[in-house]
Amino acid sequence: MTDIANQDDQVLPFQLDKADIRGRIARLDGVLNQILQQHDYPDEVSAQVAEAAILTALIGQTIDIRWKLSVQIRGDGPLRIVATDYYGPEAPGKPAKLRAWASYDPETLPLAEGSGFSKIGKGMFAILIDQGDGMKPYQGITALSGESLSDCAEAYFAQSEQLPTRFRTLAGQSTTANGKMAWRAGGIMLQHMPKASPSVNKDQTDPKTPVITLTEEDQENWNRAVILMDTVEETELIGPFVSKTQLLHRLFHEESPRVFEPQKVEFGCTCSADKVRQTMSIYSAKDIQKMTTPEGTVTADCQFCGEHYVLDPQELGFEAKKDT
Repeated sequence: MTDIANQDDQVLPFQLDKADIRGRIARLDGVLNQILQQHDYPDEVSAQVAEAAILTALIGQTIDIRWKLSVQIRGDGPLRIVATDYYGPEAPGKPAKLRAWASYDPETLPLAEGSGFSKIGKGMFAILIDQGDGMKPYQGITALSGESLSDCAEAYFAQSEQLPTRFRTLAGQSTTANGKMAWRAGGIMLQHMPKASPSVNKDQTDPKTPVITLTEEDQENWNRAVILMDTVEETELIGPFVSKTQLLHRLFHEESPRVFEPQKVEFGCTCSADKVRQTMSIYSAKDIQKMTTPEGTVTADCQFCGEHYVLDPQELGFEAKKDT
């Protein structure tokens, strides 16, 4: 019997060969709660962080990430920033690592009307890929659009990657066996294979909006796959009672899906005292003095994991005293 619980915090890649479509099914449970327990977010902020995290896990697994993929959402509303980082596995069989955080105005957030997504306001959705030393980072940006972060991600792939892409995501809280509330998130991603090379035209009503055109056969296959994906029920998507493989075959069994090895995802943060020192290396001794507490130290907190660093101001900045 399949141990469904052990299939959480994984991304399952699959491919619909007949339709030239690839996809991912992902669920986050323990990882998501490790991310959110670092902060005391309001539920509407936690929901946006959870959606960003599941999107990042889905997108990160589709790319051969040697180091890091970041998703950044910035707006002019009371929910100012949602940011995630996905670190590719260090070796085959090793887990990928995921972290996320948000910045919001606690005073104006409750006063703003609308959904959690609408409280981000006008802004940008960006994907940054950094493959490490010696590689030029890539950055793609699109304006926030639609009614959710998933809509923004679809617009990003249409505009920046010129690939038809659809997401279906869900995040919510459930009661655990010990009576506590815990977050879960689930998602499905469908994407037309790059080899299909769809053409992209500009919408005559909005020159900034790309319109992706497929061949008649490709469009029919794409529409069928999207319709099948949209039949997923909330309890199937978020789990945990239906495994990802069961869900895949329930949705796409007529398409003969080909399944690949799942990718495990763990919570991971790369912060360290040395990285804090490196970040502060741009400041002068005068700047560092302004940051120094009455106790004679400089403190810093990691936005992702909450780690608290207490540092000697004489070791910070480009004028720091070096040991000889």
